[in-house]
Amino acid sequence: MIFDLKTLIKIPSVSAKNQSLVECAEAVSTLMNRVGINSEIIYLDPKDKDITSPVPPPIVYGEIKSQKNPKSKTILFYNHYDVQPEDPIELWDHSPFSGKVEGNYIYGRGAADDKGELIARIKAVQYLLQVYDGDLPCNIKFIVEGEEEIGSPHLQKYLEHYKDKLKADVVIWEDGFVDSNEKAIVSLGQKGLFCVEINVKGPSKDIHSSNAVLIENPALILSKIVCSLINGKTGKILIKDWYKEIKEFTPEEKEAIAKETFDEEVFKREVGVKRFINNLTGYDAKLAHIGLPTCNVSGLSSGYTGPGSKTIIPSKASAKIDFRLVPDMDYLLQFERLQNHVKEMGFDIGDDNSQIELNLLIGENGYRTPLDNVFVKPVLEAAKEAFGDSIVSVSAAGTGPMYYFYKIFNVSSICIGGSDISNKAHSPNECFRIDRLGKITKCIAKIIEIIFIA
Repeated sequence: MIFDLKTLIKIPSVSAKNQSLVECAEAVSTLMNRVGINSEIIYLDPKDKDITSPVPPPIVYGEIKSQKNPKSKTILFYNHYDVQPEDPIELWDHSPFSGKVEGNYIYGRGAADDKGELIARIKAVQYLLQVYDGDLPCNIKFIVEGEEEIGSPHLQKYLEHYKDKLKADVVIWEDGFVDSNEKAIVSLGQKGLFCVEINVKGPSKDIHSSNAVLIENPALILSKIVCSLINGKTGKILIKDWYKEIKEFTPEEKEAIAKETFDEEVFKREVGVKRFINNLTGYDAKLAHIGLPTCNVSGLSSGYTGPGSKTIIPSKASAKIDFRLVPDMDYLLQFERLQNHVKEMGFDIGDDNSQIELNLLIGENGYRTPLDNVFVKPVLEAAKEAFGDSIVSVSAAGTGPMYYFYKIFNVSSICIGGSDISNKAHSPNECFRIDRLGKITKCIAKIIEIIFIA
């Protein structure tokens, strides 16, 4: 298991840079075929297979049909082989694509998100094929995409194009979470997301700051726009009608949220903060984390930021902002509301002569699987057996393309995995606990064994 995971980590499959994606897809497909999963690499356009770095990158498909129970349930495992960029490289203790093993941890970009989880699923199938003499108790399928980390822009087209091939009864999602007490959290939803870039034009070039009485500063304009989006103290988004379509939690979901474990002090210590926004705590903190939209500034750039001073009016200013959405918010409608908000502030946007440029980068909607879905109980049982205890979570705080599977196949998704906050996904020194790899492999194997009777 460690050898195969290290092999995948060593391939720098960064989707943001369109880097080594075909190489990684081929490695995943080769591994699947080697352990007995019938695998192929599929493209939206067959001509793309002759291109070194095609866009969109290929999807890895895997399948095993049960010989004894061909009419049993079909599980579709959704994973991704792409990873986040390794930056900032100077903060890594080991090479980000080394797969360095140190004690109970394996380090590297993608170790937790998502190559470790993918390896655990492949190894679970390999183990069961040995136990069942080359057969499985139910049908399984794999779909492993290469664009999850950039918002899965082509996944919907893939699902529509290969609809017959990918049909299933339930989707077991790419990852999951383990709390500070080693309890497995089985999550039933993910938030939506859209990301924008705001560019503000100023003078044609950086100019002397003595002209500040005459010339508007694009950094100040951008700051005004950014500060108008959200109440920094309460976290409430201030854009008109932003919360209009939110799907409220049912009484049963609220009860489940109240039972969820969330160790606030461990979380704060791990991320290095002393308090949450608006001093949230207890149930309110849990509800906000999984059930409220967010507005986040992920990057700001303008002017001179080197040592000492440089008295200029910068020629431009830019910000990257992401918004997490909850069901039933539509990212295209929310982007339109953002545009209207900027216009109502008195700024023109939308043409080459406009001072403000507002670009939609990526977007996808959120989804939540109902608590009474027939597959929730078997997954909870399997997780309890592997980890010692399990609990259901109404939704994760993060984002993934669950909505597409529901929209196209009318099938629900359930998240189960072995990660925790200390695994540093998307951050320097990303890692996965080796003992957890064993536990989640056992859990996935148990799911395959019992899901066909659900």
